[in-house]
Amino acid sequence: MTKRYIKPAREGLVVRQPQNGKPIPDDGIWVDWSGHWARRKLEGSIVEAKPPAKTKAVSKSAATKLKEAD
Repeated sequence: MTKRYIKPAREGLVVRQPQNGKPIPDDGIWVDWSGHWARRKLEGSIVEAKPPAKTKAVSKSAATKLKEAD
């Protein structure tokens, strides 16, 4: 199954996830592409979007070292 990054077609539109009923966030979410999402795309409820750039997470040990340096 392929993963795709989707978001609602317009701000404020509520599109719910079939697994848990929670709305997908306005900024998007990764989903397992299925017939459900293909239908939502065809009806114009969702659009495929570019995922946000990954940021490097600071490890706890690095964060502790940064605090100690202050």
